[in-house]
Amino acid sequence: MLLPVTLVTYIGNVAMAAPLGGDTLSSRHNNRIHLMKEPAIDVQAHRGGTGLMPENTVASMLNAVKLGVKTLELDCSITADKKVVVSHDPYMSADIMLKPDGSPISKEEEKGLAIYKMPYDSVRSYQAGVKPHPVHQQQAHVKTYKPLLSELIDSVEAYVKANHLKPVCYNMETKCMPQYDNVFHPAPDEFVKLVMEVLKEKGIQNRVIIQSFDVRTLQILHKHYPAMQTSLLVYGQDSFETQINKLGFYPTTYSPYFSLVTPELVKAAHTNHVTVLPWTVNKEEDMKQMATYGVDGIISDYPDKLIGLFGNYQRP
Repeated sequence: MLLPVTLVTYIGNVAMAAPLGGDTLSSRHNNRIHLMKEPAIDVQAHRGGTGLMPENTVASMLNAVKLGVKTLELDCSITADKKVVVSHDPYMSADIMLKPDGSPISKEEEKGLAIYKMPYDSVRSYQAGVKPHPVHQQQAHVKTYKPLLSELIDSVEAYVKANHLKPVCYNMETKCMPQYDNVFHPAPDEFVKLVMEVLKEKGIQNRVIIQSFDVRTLQILHKHYPAMQTSLLVYGQDSFETQINKLGFYPTTYSPYFSLVTPELVKAAHTNHVTVLPWTVNKEEDMKQMATYGVDGIISDYPDKLIGLFGNYQRP
């Protein structure tokens, strides 16, 4: 039997096969346009795309928006004067920060420079983006600082509006751990309250998901802000069911370290209407592998690679 010749078109990680006989070029084109309205994978820029720009800065977030990501992943810490600042480390990291006068910070003194012990004016005076990154050596050098969450949101929203772009989403981590309560951050109930105050003021709650390794912050959100989307960050080897039992409810998203992801895990999550979002995936072969497993999004330091594979949210 002679089989019809097929035209195979790759859209994101999905191969679409269309027989050359029986349809028109126009209908195939229209079908592809329909399927390409939005990338199949939610491209998330880790800390704004640390491989490209200084992490967790306005510069990195705007660069990610320009590239065409859908979601900006970032970290929240709290200052002494109860401001929400965007920072992965709860202190001034010797690896990426410099003192206000441009001098280096030693490993011995970095944890003594806790953000939770400084007013925001002091936090802002430390220099980011100047020191070469120890891992991401191609990262651009842009002298900048740790911004307030409110400033970062304002900057992104203004850029999106001015350039007539589709609204972007935010994936915000509460940098919170039980052993560091009242040392590097406030207790989780206050932490959540401070973050939510900013989100309510900016009116973007429906485009935000809050993620954490600390189940306490997610439990507080689930109880007091049930409309908020939540994401459970996972690193250990415990099963999906065990992790969910610890949390006590099904979050919007299950976000494991990428090497923990299997087709079986994705199936278990999807069966319970939970999306899967692995972190931090920086090699293209791993990105492709995650897509074959059926994940819903990918967090990467190199969002440009993800966009090259799965498409541009702003210009599909």
